[in-house]
Amino acid sequence: MQQWADIRRRVLVEGVSKRQILRETGMHWRTLEKVLANPEPPGYRTKVPRPRPKLGPFLDRIARILEEDKGCPRKQRHTAKRILERIRAEGYRGGYTAVKEAVRELKRTRREVFVPLIHRPGEAQVDFGYALANVAGRLRKVAFFVMALPHSDALFVQAFERECTETFWEGHVRGFEFFAGVPGRITYDNSRVMVAKIVGPRQRQLTRGFLQLESHYLFDHHFCLVQRPNEKGVVEGTVKFARLNFFVPVPQVRDLGELNAHLLARCRDDRQRRVRGSAATKEVLLDEDRAAFIPLPAVPFDACVKRSTTADSLSLVRFDDNDYSVPVRYAHHTVVVRGYVDRVVLCHKGEMVAEHRRRWGREGVSFDPVHYLALLERKPGALDHARPLDGWALPGCFEVLRRRLEAERDGEGTREFIRVLRLLEKHPLDRLAAAVEHGLRVRAHTRDAIAQFLLPREDWRATTFSLDGREHLRRVVVQGTEVSAYRALLPIGGAP
Repeated sequence: MQQWADIRRRVLVEGVSKRQILRETGMHWRTLEKVLANPEPPGYRTKVPRPRPKLGPFLDRIARILEEDKGCPRKQRHTAKRILERIRAEGYRGGYTAVKEAVRELKRTRREVFVPLIHRPGEAQVDFGYALANVAGRLRKVAFFVMALPHSDALFVQAFERECTETFWEGHVRGFEFFAGVPGRITYDNSRVMVAKIVGPRQRQLTRGFLQLESHYLFDHHFCLVQRPNEKGVVEGTVKFARLNFFVPVPQVRDLGELNAHLLARCRDDRQRRVRGSAATKEVLLDEDRAAFIPLPAVPFDACVKRSTTADSLSLVRFDDNDYSVPVRYAHHTVVVRGYVDRVVLCHKGEMVAEHRRRWGREGVSFDPVHYLALLERKPGALDHARPLDGWALPGCFEVLRRRLEAERDGEGTREFIRVLRLLEKHPLDRLAAAVEHGLRVRAHTRDAIAQFLLPREDWRATTFSLDGREHLRRVVVQGTEVSAYRALLPIGGAP
């Protein structure tokens, strides 16, 4: 390069003749012309492509193989080595390097090019991702919902047990509350949670649940073309960003509630970051997004799936491959299940009859022991073998009460003890335990006696007293009241 610059300066500035330069350097005159015409060495350039006598006849064959690979999984596509083996079987006599360079060139020329898009305020993109987390000491994969605002680059991330209808709706509800508004347009992929059927490039037959969500919040939808996730490239990148920044190192949490609190804090902190190409932070740009948002409705969307089913003979209702108990009086009745991300609510004729914590495993059973007490009152012999009561931790005073009742009431003590337990149908355990302890102190052991110690007190207006099982009371004689006997309590003279 130094010699190149010296020759150009001597000829073009100092006026040294070309002949002299040729004599001094011994270079060819064509080389000198090239030096004077270019400020730097132009490099080797070919005017026409080099001929490929061996590979040329097979280039179309290689191109067809690469085209067919587009419909195959990435891990089952042809490598240059495998293409070499195939065309050698068809008569190719050249080497591997030529094939490798041809494959690289064909892939480069066929690589897709994208148009930069403008992102207006008030738009959002939604997707799910997966990451590892240590929850309650167990390393497991969790699904996380991501809502990204392309204009401000603000993001919202929440973790769930898995991707399904309930978690998708709950993610929207929490996301809208987090951003304090509803984006006017949201872009999605073609998940079965939202799309029941694809009927055209842009036409979709939507699920009833998604239409209910859309009608509640009044936003507009946009679905990507099939196998074109680049149409929501912002949220695709946000999923990767959240995984690398919010889940590294692997979170160590007690439950998903603690993990989601951590994710919300990270999302808020991220608002202080400046967006590349903008002088403002995400927090400032988020205000522009909010100005274009749809206001939140007065009542949030009921983010649950509803199923109508029938309670079986064991008073169990099946939902999402798990069983949940209802009170035995609803066995063989129609029950509506409302499945939320954290709980399962069971209703009969519009009235809630049971509520359980949501199970996310398979073939599990959730019993509420109180649901079976009415049946056990009729079948007291099953008390010690009832599966719903297995592992039911009651305060020690209940065991004392049962021993006393069974000792005092031969053959009926267990039934009376179950009647005491049935007070849990109306009163919390801590209050009933306090009433039982009071009854033990004053040696009042029956259900009716213990009910008097409960607050609020039992309503006795609909109670009919019966002597059945109380034969000893039949010998009690209550004398009539003589009002005149109370005069002895008055002062002398009869004045009050």
